[in-house]
Formats: sequence, structure tokens, C-alpha cells
Amino acid sequence: MVLSDGFTDIAPGKLATIVTSLQMFNSPELPEPETGFTSSLRQIPQPDVDWYLRLYRRVGEDWLWFSRLQESLPMLESIIRDPGVEIFALTVENEEKGLLELDFRTDRECELAFLGITADLQGCGLGSQLLDYGIKQAWSKSIDRLWVHTCTFDHPRALELYRQAGFIPFKMQLEVLDDPRINGTIPKTAAPHIPLFEP
Repeated sequence: MVLSDGFTDIAPGKLATIVTSLQMFNSPELPEPETGFTSSLRQIPQPDVDWYLRLYRRVGEDWLWFSRLQESLPMLESIIRDPGVEIFALTVENEEKGLLELDFRTDRECELAFLGITADLQGCGLGSQLLDYGIKQAWSKSIDRLWVHTCTFDHPRALELYRQAGFIPFKMQLEVLDDPRINGTIPKTAAPHIPLFEP
């Protein structure tokens, strides 16, 4: 139902989010990452699917990351083991607590597909360092464009962080989707900041 002033009702069991896509066409000037940070970050070649999903959930569950959870295992394996996809894990106190995924499968482009740290690390600057590293890693290849998308389910500072790093917004979309907490993809307790309206 469309209400006055442009409002639209969202059916129970559904979610709506605003997706903002951002891009850059040149490598920005960024500070060199700290030695301690880079020593805690490692690329995972040919990652195991179960390992990947555990880290994906650990980092993204509270922000309703679920797209990878709905892929078939063969499809997911083909993506994360593709030579054009680079996956990095950030380890803090002997536990993997950050995920960076760069997708170079489109010629001369890179999508910053996933970037996040666990909730206990937020606010200490590690997210910014991980983003800076991802940007530098992307531009170390022969690309003409780096892009990323974020949405209103993500951390409130995500959009600001991308813009401060040099990304420019170029598209905004409204996405309406099934709430993954209802069909069991992720627990009902995830993302308590996003209301759960069961049908």
C-alpha cells in the first residue's frame, strides 16, 4: 500500500533497505598501514568453505550479511576459490575477527565485496585500516575502477568511512527482501537494531 508523502508499507516478513553504490577511478593518497596491523592480516588462498562461512557469520551476522549463506555450496566454493577473488582474514589475539574480500572478476575493475570487523573491535580504528589496505591492494592491480556498495543495515559509519577514503556515491536503490531471520538463514536474535516483523 502506498501512503501519503511517498511512504510505502512493507509486508510482514520483508525488509527494506537503501543501497548506496560508491566508486573511485584513481588510487587515493592513504597512510601506510602500521606494521603490527599488516602482520595480523593474511591472504587465504583457496579458502575452505566452512572456514569462510564461520568468519562471514562472525563478522557480518549483526549487520544482516546473508547473501553468501544462501548460495549453494558448489557455487560459493567456485566464487571464493576463483583466481579473481582475494580473501583476507584479520587476526587479533589469536582469533580471526576481520574479513576483506576483493573481487577482480570483471576486467579492469575491482569490487570491494565484503569488509568488516567483529563488534568488539569497532571504534578502535581497525576498520579504517582494513579499508585502507583493501584500497591499496585493489589499486596494486591493473584496474580503472574500484567500487563498493553499502546499505542501511550496515554500521552507521560505513557510508561516511567510504566517502572519507575517497569513494564517490553514484547510485542509490531501494531493496525489498525476505527477512533472513525468519527463514532460519541467520538467528532471530541477529541485528537487534533492525525490527523483526513476522508474518
